Amino acid sequence: MGLYIEARIRADLDDLWTRTQEPDHHQRWDLRFTEIDYLPRAEGEPQRFRYATRLLPLLTVAGTGVSAGERERPDGTRTSALRFCCPHPLSLLAEGSGYWRYIPDGDGVRFLTGYDYRPRWGAFGALADRLVFRPVMGWATAWSFDRLRLWLERGITPERARANWLTELAVRALVVTAAATGLVVDSSLRLFGPLAASVAFLCPLLLTVALCLALVKEPLSGTPAARRCLRQSPTRVCTPRVLRALENPR
Repeated sequence: MGLYIEARIRADLDDLWTRTQEPDHHQRWDLRFTEIDYLPRAEGEPQRFRYATRLLPLLTVAGTGVSAGERERPDGTRTSALRFCCPHPLSLLAEGSGYWRYIPDGDGVRFLTGYDYRPRWGAFGALADRLVFRPVMGWATAWSFDRLRLWLERGITPERARANWLTELAVRALVVTAAATGLVVDSSLRLFGPLAASVAFLCPLLLTVALCLALVKEPLSGTPAARRCLRQSPTRVCTPRVLRALENPR
């Protein structure tokens, strides 16, 4: 699979399964989707679904997919897999597939995903995907996984987590802007009298420290962060059997 994301979540396996398998819950924490709806199906058939992502206030791209899961496996793990396609011409993502694995680990669960897709728009689409879209998708998946973790571990709802992230982002942007502009120090140095020389030396140093902290400091514990997730598998990954059995949703 082209993208791999893993998070360790201290939560009950059943609770994690519910928050990820029920569309009403899934669409709340996953940044990649605005809407997810299950479609009617016959008994014994894989579950079909419709998904939509709002790119702009008046622009939404939608696609369909098919999913199946293994809730009870002999080794105690669980797996779900899906295949999806998006016919919208403005969607760079044409079709793809992926899986989720739930691996009990002590007092928590290793929740991981692997997925890949085929971009459209020919050579331009392939380049745009490599340079921009794929890194963004990887970040969005990891950020969403940490958002889910906060919901399960600390009871911070996805909506509250997003507000925390936006607030912290705004504060960091203000600090960066203030530090970069130097706070117009030169015009106010005379207010410090004999300490002006010392202030002139310390101000650039303090501004540099503030700038560095705003750019690289670990986000607050209640703010979702992609950096908390593992982005490369520590072991060799095999495609789940349930994914190989799924047909493309044409």
